[in-house]
Amino acid sequence: QLQLVESGGGLVQPGGSLRLSCAASGLTLGHYAVGWFRQAPGKEREGVSYISINGAATFYADSVKGRFTVSRDNAKNTVYLQMNSLQPEDTGVYYCARRTSGRTWSVADGYDYWGQGTQVTVSS
Repeated sequence: QLQLVESGGGLVQPGGSLRLSCAASGLTLGHYAVGWFRQAPGKEREGVSYISINGAATFYADSVKGRFTVSRDNAKNTVYLQMNSLQPEDTGVYYCARRTSGRTWSVADGYDYWGQGTQVTVSS
């Protein structure tokens, strides 16, 4: 069964860090580009970051540039999102997804399989 499972979320104070993981089963994640999205309460899902199949190309939303870093370990079938200098506006449910189309990386329609999400809450 094909699955993407996110982990690593939690409650962190402003300025803190978290590392999210997206682990795949039932598929070779190394054959696909992967995107990270987040959704805050009452808001639409937004693209946070993207990493190409071999990791050579990465993209970030303007709001997280310089603070978040996406990486992947294809041998472990896992993609990571290192989040530093977290702020309250980073709060939301974070999802990883498998990219399947050539649409702009931040458009959710370009992805098919999604994980169940992991909650990130930034609060003092």
